[in-house]
Amino acid sequence: MPLEFQAETLLAAQDVRIVFFDIDGVLTDGGVYFTEHGETLKRFSILDGYGLKLLRKAGIVPAVITGRDSKPLRVRLEALGIEHVRYGTEDKLPAAQAMLDQLGFAWAQAAAIGDDWPDLPVLTRVGFAAAPANAHAEVRGIARYVTQARGGEGAAREFCDLLLTACGQYRAMLDAARGPTT
Repeated sequence: MPLEFQAETLLAAQDVRIVFFDIDGVLTDGGVYFTEHGETLKRFSILDGYGLKLLRKAGIVPAVITGRDSKPLRVRLEALGIEHVRYGTEDKLPAAQAMLDQLGFAWAQAAAIGDDWPDLPVLTRVGFAAAPANAHAEVRGIARYVTQARGGEGAAREFCDLLLTACGQYRAMLDAARGPTT
C-alpha cells in the first residue's frame, strides 16, 4: 500500500530545498557493532540510500551532520554522492548554519530528521522537522512528521518520499522508474 501524507504536512514541506540527516538512529538502526579488532561496523538501508539519491535528482540537497566519523561512514556517503557532510560534530547547529550560508538557503527552506537530543537544536530551527518512529520521545514531540518506519529501516526513505511528494516530483519519478507501459 503506497504511503499517504496529510495535505497540511505536504503544504508545510513544499518549500524544502535542503535536508539535514543524522546518521546513527536515522540512516542506521542506531546500533554500533564492534569487531574483535575494535573496528566499528554500521548497517545502512539501501532504501534510505536510494531516497537520498532521489532527493538530489529532484533538486533538493541532502546534507549530513553527524557526531561520529569512520571509514565505513565516509565510504557510504561518498557512494551516495552526498557532498555536504560534517563529521564528528557534536554541536550541530553551527554546522547547519554554515551549510545554509554556503548554499544560500534560509532555515525556512530546510528540513531535518533526527532521533535524539543532539539533533534538537537543528530540528527546532528548520522549517520542517521529522523523526523516525523509534526516536526519543522529546524528538518525536517536536517533529512535524514522525515516520512509520524505524531508523535504519526505511525512515529516511519515507521522509524522502514525503518531500518528493510535497515538491510535486514523486509521481513522475515513480512513473519513470516503472518504465514505458504498453
